[in-house]
Amino acid sequence: MTKNIKYACAPIAWTNDDMPELGKENSFEQCISEMALSGYEGTEIGNKYPKDPKELKKYLDPRGLSVASAWLSLYLTSKPFEETKISFIKHRDFLFELGAKVIVVSEQGNSIQGNFNKSLFNEKPEFTDTEWTLLVNGLEELGKLAKEKDMSIVYHHHMGTGVQTLSEIDKLMELTNSEFVSLLYDTGHLVMSGENPLEVFTKHQDRINHIHFKDIRNDIKDIVINENLSFLEGVKKGMFTVPGDGDIDFKPIIEAIYNSDYEGWIVVEAEQDPSIANPFIYAKKAKEYISNY
Repeated sequence: MTKNIKYACAPIAWTNDDMPELGKENSFEQCISEMALSGYEGTEIGNKYPKDPKELKKYLDPRGLSVASAWLSLYLTSKPFEETKISFIKHRDFLFELGAKVIVVSEQGNSIQGNFNKSLFNEKPEFTDTEWTLLVNGLEELGKLAKEKDMSIVYHHHMGTGVQTLSEIDKLMELTNSEFVSLLYDTGHLVMSGENPLEVFTKHQDRINHIHFKDIRNDIKDIVINENLSFLEGVKKGMFTVPGDGDIDFKPIIEAIYNSDYEGWIVVEAEQDPSIANPFIYAKKAKEYISNY
């Protein structure tokens, strides 16, 4: 592998932060050991991980794992900026101590992704002009704070939020300064939203600074749409899986990434019920599938 592209795995397959009952029996040590055994070089961070950087590194270093990044929920459209700024600086400094270069952020003001009773497609939030202004200005300020540590923020477009569709991603990229705001590219969320992931990568590759590889089971996607289910109901039914197990053709996507200037992490991430989809088996399957290209 000549390019500086590294593969990480997300802990959400072992323990789901939004639904802690999924994988409550799986320990942090089991999670990172099985990631390392599956051949990954890095991890994102879940709720069971130690909160002290030095303590966390004691567990990760012997397993040859680095920290790719970690998610931070933003409330730029629904709370005073100072509240988000305080939580962001704490999060930034934590990741900086662990050697991460990117900070995953996603606006959760009006989000329905964690609401079991909200239809994922029928009740999706739409930002007002005022909310767009708050979001853009806030992100650029956070981007400046990240630059203080030679880091960057990567915005995670996400199902059930105000930045989900291609048109919303386009708008966010158009309104924000590329010096301060980058994009996280997530295959599963794009396909779930009805977008063409290859098209999106080609269009926004200059802004993409972090990647999540997630697959989709189309039959479950159809059930979620037709039965007006929530995001969390879709996750429990298995709408997401790892690359190589679902219906997304990753070959042209991987080729496009390797033919681009992208350097950084590709994180395998799939919210599934670990009692149904054994995390170790699925993590290993995904790594073997990706390694074929």
